[in-house]
Amino acid sequence: MRQNIFLEILIVSTKLGLTSFGGPVAHLGYFHEEYVRKRKWLDEQGYANLVALCQFLPGPASSQVGIGIGVLRGGLFGGILAFIGFTIPSVIALILFALILQEMDIGNTSWIHGLKIVAVAVVAHAIMGMAQKLTPDISRKTIALFALIGTLLWQTAFAQVGIILLAAGVGYFIYKEQKEDSSTYIQVPISQRFAFVCLGLFFGLLIVLPILRELTGSSLVAMFDSFYRSGSLVFGGGHVVLPLLEREFVPSGWLSKDAFLTGYGAAQAVPGPLFTFAAYIGAVMDGWAGGLLATFAIFLPAFLLVLGALPFWVSLSRNPKIKGALMGVNAAVVGILISAFYTPIWTSSILGPMDFAFAALLFSMLDFWKMPPWVVVVTGIIWGLLARFY
Repeated sequence: MRQNIFLEILIVSTKLGLTSFGGPVAHLGYFHEEYVRKRKWLDEQGYANLVALCQFLPGPASSQVGIGIGVLRGGLFGGILAFIGFTIPSVIALILFALILQEMDIGNTSWIHGLKIVAVAVVAHAIMGMAQKLTPDISRKTIALFALIGTLLWQTAFAQVGIILLAAGVGYFIYKEQKEDSSTYIQVPISQRFAFVCLGLFFGLLIVLPILRELTGSSLVAMFDSFYRSGSLVFGGGHVVLPLLEREFVPSGWLSKDAFLTGYGAAQAVPGPLFTFAAYIGAVMDGWAGGLLATFAIFLPAFLLVLGALPFWVSLSRNPKIKGALMGVNAAVVGILISAFYTPIWTSSILGPMDFAFAALLFSMLDFWKMPPWVVVVTGIIWGLLARFY
């Protein structure tokens, strides 16, 4: 019976990993249809509570929801299977894409420029949607503005962390008196002792990995540290990991700016979580083994946080002060995303009026005409191939 549950989790999650296009919000819709309405693995309120928890935690929210559903259905091993099924299709696709690019001259490949303009349209679309939801009032608009200014003028990995912490403090004081929502208990097959171990491992790796990086000088340890830290500090979904990864790998010379933006554009064409962009970066740096290492490192924090937080979510979800801090963090995410939109995306992709016009067309395909992301990606590639004849 237990084996049948595990097999079902793997099959269902793999199907979702092969068909879930459209980003985190779309993924949550697919999960709701499959896990709540069709299979009834949890009820509406339980699903809403799980989504709220994963929105609160740093990391890829849709992947964390998938992991959480797997845990609720089949324990720890169920969570692992749900993660593998949802993630592995896009990981394989992006590793193969990176290996193919190794045999090509990126700088002289015209269709690559089309993919870079796709990245402009996709991030602009993400900014519009997130800003509407996360900065509805003047206080949060102001937090976003200062986050934007701070990350543009102070372009270090520490700036990201400092701004997020500062925004959490501001949100705590501004919104601490807001009314709390009702919440119900989620039955979790994980003990609080095991949850403490996971949380301890999460914070322990954040401290130990940079030390090991300095002591060993190993490129593999450095890679693992960079991806783990990026996966640990992302609030707001996959698009926000872009500036963290760019500032970890491009200035250091591990990855060229063209290769980075090319992979980001390609990541829009595959289903599943955008965090699998790490598989592309790892494969460019160190082949297929690097791609798998990068995937494990960037998703490990999300996994540890879900396992560590699930048993304690009841008390956390009832605390309005914690919700207020999260509101400040989410507003700062908007500013950070706008900063990443300007550099490196805009400055490296929009080189003239023709590029701007085409970016506007791609944005319209996403926002006005609601076309699937893969159609936008294919259009960008075709335009890049045709543009060389002009």
